[in-house]
Amino acid sequence: MDELPHTRLSRRLDAFVQRIGDWSSWLWLVLLVVVVLNVVLRYAFGEGRIEFEEIQWHLYATGFLLALGYSVVSDDHIRVDFLRDRFSPRGRAWVELYGTLLLLLPFAALVLWFALPFVASSWRQAEVSAAPGGLPFRWAIKSMLVAGFALLALAAGARLLRVCSFLFGAPEPDAPGGDDAGG
Repeated sequence: MDELPHTRLSRRLDAFVQRIGDWSSWLWLVLLVVVVLNVVLRYAFGEGRIEFEEIQWHLYATGFLLALGYSVVSDDHIRVDFLRDRFSPRGRAWVELYGTLLLLLPFAALVLWFALPFVASSWRQAEVSAAPGGLPFRWAIKSMLVAGFALLALAAGARLLRVCSFLFGAPEPDAPGGDDAGG
C-alpha cells in the first residue's frame, strides 16, 4: 500500500528491517555456491560432505526467516484477499489494520512465545548436530527462528503505525518544511 504515509518511527523500523533484508539477500549467493560445490564434490569426486548438507539448510532457513520482515516492509508478501484490488485505499487500509492486528501480530507473537524456550534450551545445552561431522552450532540456526519472527513483528508494527497514521491522523513531518506524503 504505497499510499500509506510514514511516521518517524515507522521509517526507522522499516529502514532497520530493510538493512537486515539487504544484507541477508547475499546469503542466497552463498547458498548457491555451497550447493554447486557440494554437487561437484559428490558427483565429480564421489565425496559427499555432511557439513555442506547442513550448511545448505542453515543458509536457506536463515535467508527465509530474515526475509519475512523484509517482505512486509517492501509490501511484496502474498495476499490472500482477492477482493483487495476492488477496495478503495481506505478500505485496503482497514483490511491491513485488521489483518495485522488479528492475524499477523498474534501469529508472530505465538511463534516467538514457543520459540524462545526452544531456543533457550538449545543455547543452554550448546546443542550441536547429531550427525557425525555435522555442524557444531545447532543453537545458532535455532536462534534464527527468534530473529526472523522478531523482525517480522517489527515490520508489522511499522506497517501498523503507517496504517493508523493513514486512517486516524496526519503523518509526522520528517523535517521542518519537509513533505512526508511519500510511501
